[in-house]
Amino acid sequence: MPIVVAEKFDSRVSTAGQNASVELRYIVFGTGDDLAARAQAASTSPTAYDGLPRQSIQIEPLANDIWEATVRYGANESSEPPQTGESSFAFETGGGSQHITHSRATVGVYAPSGVTAPNFQGAIGVSDTGVEGVDITISVYQFSETHYLPSGAVTLAYRGTLFSLTGKVNNAGFKGLAAGECLFLGASGAKRGTDDWEITYRFAGSPNMTGLAIGPITGIAKKGWEYLWVRYADVEDDGAKMLVKRPISVHVEQVYDSGNFAALGIGT
Repeated sequence: MPIVVAEKFDSRVSTAGQNASVELRYIVFGTGDDLAARAQAASTSPTAYDGLPRQSIQIEPLANDIWEATVRYGANESSEPPQTGESSFAFETGGGSQHITHSRATVGVYAPSGVTAPNFQGAIGVSDTGVEGVDITISVYQFSETHYLPSGAVTLAYRGTLFSLTGKVNNAGFKGLAAGECLFLGASGAKRGTDDWEITYRFAGSPNMTGLAIGPITGIAKKGWEYLWVRYADVEDDGAKMLVKRPISVHVEQVYDSGNFAALGIGT
C-alpha cells in the first residue's frame, strides 16, 4: 500500500511579528514505520513556507498505520553568543536642552502706532533687570559601542583609564567626530564567565561651530562641548529714546578637560 499524505483542515496555524512561525499539519496513511512516515511528510511538505525555513517535523501515532505529522517553520535565530573580539553598535540622534539668551535672528517687532520699539539686537526676554532667555532643543548625537574584550585586557589599569576619561572630550578625531565634538559619558562592563568582558561605551556628539554672530559681535567660534555666554549692558537706543539691554561681549568657556580616546582601545 502506498504511503499517502494529506494536509489537515486545521493546518497552517501561524504567529506574526518578530518571532513569526507556521505549523503545517498532515495525516500520513499506509505505514506502521514512524521513520517512513516522517520521510514521506518531509518529501511532501515544502522546505520553506512564507519565507520561513522548515525547522522540525514531529510524528505522532493516531491508529494502526496512521500518523499525524506537524511540520514547523520559523526564523532561524542564532544561539551562538558574541565571540571575544566582536562588537556591536547603536546610535540615537536625540534633542539635548540648552538655555540661550540670544536668537539667531529677530524676525518681527511690533509696537503701537507712533511708538518706536527698542532694538535689543537679538536678546530674548529682556526686562529692566536682565535677559531671561529661553530653553531650546539642540542636536545631540548619542551613540554606544559594545565590545567583547579578552580577560587579560581589562586590567585594573584599564578600568582606571575608563574612569579617568569619563567626562572628557576627544583631543583628536574620534569615530568621525572632530576634536572637541565627542564627550565620553562612561562605560559599563561585566565579565562573561572566565573568558572575556562585555563592555558598553557611551558617547555624545555636539558639533563645533564657527562664524557665529550675536548682535554686532561676529566671527565667534566654539567647540562642541564648550559653553558660550553673553554679557549685556544698558545702552541708549536713540530710536526708542530709552536704555535697553544689548550684548557687549561674548565669552566661550572650556568646561570639560580633553583626553586621548585612543586609550579606550576600541579604535578611533
